[in-house]
Amino acid sequence: MKARLIGPQQLRQMYDDGGELAVLDVREEGVYSYTGHLLRVSNAPLSVLELRVPQLLPRKNARIVVCDGGEGLAAQAAEKLGAGGYTQVSVLDGGTPAWKAAGGRLYTGVYVPSKAFGEYIQHEDAPPEVTATELDAWMKAGKDLVVVDSRPLNEFKRNSIPGAYDCPSAELPYRMPAFVKSPQTTVVVNCGGRTRSIIGAQVLINAGFLNPVYALKDGTQGWKLAGLQLNHGCTEAVPPPPDAGRGWPLQAAERVARRFGVRRIDRARLCELQADGSRTTYLFDVRNPEEYEAGHLPGALHAPGGQLVQATDTFIAVRPSVVVLADSDGVRATMTAAWLAQMGHREVYVLAASAADCTERGNPAPAVLDGAALHAASIAAVELKRLLDAGQAQAANLDSSLQHREGHIPGAWHVVRSRLAAQLPKIPATPLLVFSAAEEGLARLAAADAGALGRAPVKVLEGGTPTWTAAGFALETGDARMTGEADDLSYRALDRKDKVEEAMREYLKWEVELLDAVGSDPDFGFRRFPVES
Repeated sequence: MKARLIGPQQLRQMYDDGGELAVLDVREEGVYSYTGHLLRVSNAPLSVLELRVPQLLPRKNARIVVCDGGEGLAAQAAEKLGAGGYTQVSVLDGGTPAWKAAGGRLYTGVYVPSKAFGEYIQHEDAPPEVTATELDAWMKAGKDLVVVDSRPLNEFKRNSIPGAYDCPSAELPYRMPAFVKSPQTTVVVNCGGRTRSIIGAQVLINAGFLNPVYALKDGTQGWKLAGLQLNHGCTEAVPPPPDAGRGWPLQAAERVARRFGVRRIDRARLCELQADGSRTTYLFDVRNPEEYEAGHLPGALHAPGGQLVQATDTFIAVRPSVVVLADSDGVRATMTAAWLAQMGHREVYVLAASAADCTERGNPAPAVLDGAALHAASIAAVELKRLLDAGQAQAANLDSSLQHREGHIPGAWHVVRSRLAAQLPKIPATPLLVFSAAEEGLARLAAADAGALGRAPVKVLEGGTPTWTAAGFALETGDARMTGEADDLSYRALDRKDKVEEAMREYLKWEVELLDAVGSDPDFGFRRFPVES
């Protein structure tokens, strides 16, 4: 069934009528970021649509509008959504160019609402800042301080301030009181740029943390631009608090809940919300990955609190919707809920759950959109290695262009699933083509597409690329065998191959100016809450 076309004015009316609405931009992330997109939108690239949509759109009868840059990708995505059981799917006629021509505003970059929110908090709450040069002088003078990086550990490993510890921002009020032994110790919070530095510092201040707290102005990028060296590969992290050290975080959570109107619900109320077919309810576990994998509520998606605030549009596509947050004792869920409330989410709850409720283990594979074709034929890593060495197979890597650069099966060609028709002919013919990806499901989707395009025979690396390294085989690095432009991803400045400093300066300028850009947009909806007297 062909999706209904709507114009910019109709979309504007849908935004304004108060009903649930999800707007998806299905271009690849780099194209979405560089060429401009709507403000209240989630990027769900066509290449991974079937893997992202079940989590982004848990209710099949929610209103959905699909858009692109006018290339025709939206119509393809709408057809997939309709086949997957979504009943109210429309396509923005003319895409983002039509929206702009009708007077709508477009934004470059990714995570725009969250990035603008960080600047909003800096403007409204003004957490103290310290520059990289000042922090370096403090360190050299032996000042009593600790630097904590509020990014996830995988980002911290890529680059960090010398001597820093990793502690994602939602974990800060939970872990820092037991970690910092003296109330005189200065705490400096940093991230890669600005947002999580600001949010991390302010979450400690909101919690009533008594130590002096500063945000590192411009984060690791500011440190690098000041001519200072970054560390790479570090893993030092602030440990979880001992049982005896959890009293203060629990009291802090109660204070934050009162100020920001955070409400708690029990399992029975959660079941009622999830059973309501007229509303969309998200359930997120905001703890760190190790805790989530050790045991979580059935059906709970993993969304570490700091990342949920940092990239809200990648987790929550439907607005307005109900958001339920869970952790082990309510501290991290409450801190995260307070931020979402300030971002304009009106119905956010913290779930009162116990360890006995967390019966699901591991990190479940993403659900796949109903009706999606998955290629069944697999090959083990050992057999693939034999065929590659004999010249009897070619490998096609579906991970991002950055992941390809950082490590892929030797000899593999990089392809983007949504561009297979143009890119597959660039791969030399051999008796077998094998698709690999970190997510096995993506490889199975691509292999099915390749078969439909007439490329045969094809197989999928069983277990995904991780099984290659698990078998003891090395990966190749570099940008060799790219079949197209590396615009599938919005590259961080420090991940660029050239003009890194120029990119850092442009990015930081973009962040600072973002609040002014979104402040007059009709979809701007941040909220202020009075400080407790």
